Amino acid sequence: MKSTTLKNKHIKTIFDFLARVAISAIFISAIPGKITGFERTVEYISSRGIPDPIASILLVGAIICLTLGSGFFIFGGNQKIGSTFLLLFLIPTTLIFHVFPFHERAVFMNLGLIGGLLITALREPK
Repeated sequence: MKSTTLKNKHIKTIFDFLARVAISAIFISAIPGKITGFERTVEYISSRGIPDPIASILLVGAIICLTLGSGFFIFGGNQKIGSTFLLLFLIPTTLIFHVFPFHERAVFMNLGLIGGLLITALREPK
């Protein structure tokens, strides 16, 4: 019986890790474009009414949140830190860029990601 319990725990650990990788994939894939297209991304942020100097600072913050958030979320001993960083990026991004004007697919995709990150952020340690 104990062997089955250990096996099940190991399988759950693997699936938990794979789920965190899957959730993080969209954030990780966004990092290179934000770095290599920094000026273009600042222009896009500015097009939403945010002044250029602030847009640059926000973009640096976004890159930091995406990088640290994904790393802590996937590999950190406490995924709450990672999910918090990713939520700090995702919630304002969704509101600023996808709600007005309303981009249905992006909003609902982001709501799903927000839900998954909130589950992790609110999860009680085992």
